[in-house]
Amino acid sequence: MSEWQDVCSVDDLQPDSGICVKVNAYQIALFYMPKEQALYALDNFDPFGQANVLSRGMIGDIGGQPMVASPLYKQHFNLVTGVCFEDETVKVATYPTRIVNHRVAVCVQEAR
Repeated sequence: MSEWQDVCSVDDLQPDSGICVKVNAYQIALFYMPKEQALYALDNFDPFGQANVLSRGMIGDIGGQPMVASPLYKQHFNLVTGVCFEDETVKVATYPTRIVNHRVAVCVQEAR
């Protein structure tokens, strides 16, 4: 079962950067790219560094695909799929996002 959770105002987002929000028991990293009119959400937990830090990573693109570079060991994660560019067997969860009435919502599943 999926449900949308209101997590913040659009004003709380940092252009071309990430923030962390808590949804239920999970930390979710939100990345806002206003020039591309894109908003991405993925787990904040870096599976390589074993820490909740992805929201502090640098964003950009690799081969035209949006990504975040972990601030710890610098692995790159695709913001659309969550797959690690350096090791495709490693993936972080991604979540649908939407903006309604200037509020950001993330769709989460009860059982991930």
